[in-house]
Amino acid sequence: MSDMNDDFGDEPSDGTFTDEELGTGLLEEELRQAAAILDPVPAGLRQIAVDAFALHDLDARVAELTFDSLVDAIPVRGETDPPRMLTFRADEVTVDVEVTADGLIGQVLPPGPARIEVLSGPLAHARLTADDMGRFTGGTPPTGPFALRLRTGREVVVTEWLRA
Repeated sequence: MSDMNDDFGDEPSDGTFTDEELGTGLLEEELRQAAAILDPVPAGLRQIAVDAFALHDLDARVAELTFDSLVDAIPVRGETDPPRMLTFRADEVTVDVEVTADGLIGQVLPPGPARIEVLSGPLAHARLTADDMGRFTGGTPPTGPFALRLRTGREVVVTEWLRA
């Protein structure tokens, strides 16, 4: 048995750490904390990481944002809190979404049933269902960054991430 320990150096056989290993682990943690404070992850890189997380469905197609009323719409005089209108496209699939203070209203085209998840990072996802006409509603508006993951039969479509 002692011959086996000789192959691996002076490792204790009871699973405890040596003083040197413990000191190295503490130093590594202190350096990690210092880097987080002194050299935080840039917002752009964080967004790329969030987008990559959304693509963990390897077969998913990304639906690009083709219309956003915050950017593309002409303001209406007298409208104090207009809903945000969004349109996403991935090949022949189109998703129209209206984000209001009351929640989400949307439609998937071509019309048909679909399961929809409102992604919001590591938090639990809101699950919605589109009816036979492709219409869906959600009672809670998204807060912070969000995306939609649609499952229509065998097809999976994930929208770009946006801030609510």
